[in-house]
Amino acid sequence: MRRVRTGFAVAAALAVMAALPAVAGAHAPSGAIFTTLPDGSEVNFNHFDLKTDVYLDGGPGPGAPQEAAGLDDGTYVFQVTDPSGKVLLSTDPARCRQFTVTDGIITSIAPSDPSCDHATGFDVDHPPALTVQLMPYLDTPNNGGVYKAWVTFTEDYVCSLDVVDCGYVNGPDGHKHGFVPAHSKTDNFKVGDEAVVEIDTRFHEHDHAASMLLDNRGVTWTDPLGASNKKWSYWAPWLNVFHEAHVEAVEVGTHKITIANQPGCQVAHVVYDGVETDGPKTVSVAIKNINKDRTVFIDVYCD
Repeated sequence: MRRVRTGFAVAAALAVMAALPAVAGAHAPSGAIFTTLPDGSEVNFNHFDLKTDVYLDGGPGPGAPQEAAGLDDGTYVFQVTDPSGKVLLSTDPARCRQFTVTDGIITSIAPSDPSCDHATGFDVDHPPALTVQLMPYLDTPNNGGVYKAWVTFTEDYVCSLDVVDCGYVNGPDGHKHGFVPAHSKTDNFKVGDEAVVEIDTRFHEHDHAASMLLDNRGVTWTDPLGASNKKWSYWAPWLNVFHEAHVEAVEVGTHKITIANQPGCQVAHVVYDGVETDGPKTVSVAIKNINKDRTVFIDVYCD
């Protein structure tokens, strides 16, 4: 049954809060988030069988080089929405959706409210890191079964932590239920038997197609709302990952993949959709439908 969230008086107060500007000096955390199973292990294409299976991990992402940092230390709040960000699917107050990061990993769900804390698991890859269950949240209205998980610093959350939802404000200075996209990390996931569209970036060792593919090279994905996340290339054939930096379960809209010079790859040029351009650069990928399985490839050639 859908939870009734506010009365008329509270709704009026929330309308005022929804118009509040973003926190001055706010910024997106560094590092990455990703959705996993309770033990921190991945699933193929961010594709989960059940909503209860989906947990949030805040350590270095899959394929990250050893020296890569996780999230910045601090306290965060999270939410689940449809991919457009217009529909809030999380059903509990924001104060219940907090966690703390220490030394780049999730170490606690404090200062969440003990009466509504989320379940946690233990990350097998980064002990003693915790994973945090995203439930409770409603079914997505998205026809492709896509959900979007968001994370932002608690101090950058625009609304009161005591409410479930303070609305949606459009525009460059707006927020999505208290989350300002430019100050947030996002990751997409699917639940159920649906098609999957992904954007894969491959890093080549030299300036020719027959060269070896490189792991532990990173891109920054910016979703159609303006939120970002880090992805790294790696090898996991049991997950259908073949030396690529995966952006999985993408939604309709323009996604930006930023490819920068980095250790082990001075970007010579980039090939996307049959067109070769000099790098480093940001590639804009327009996704027009998500009704069938499809992979969009970007190839990066390193000096």
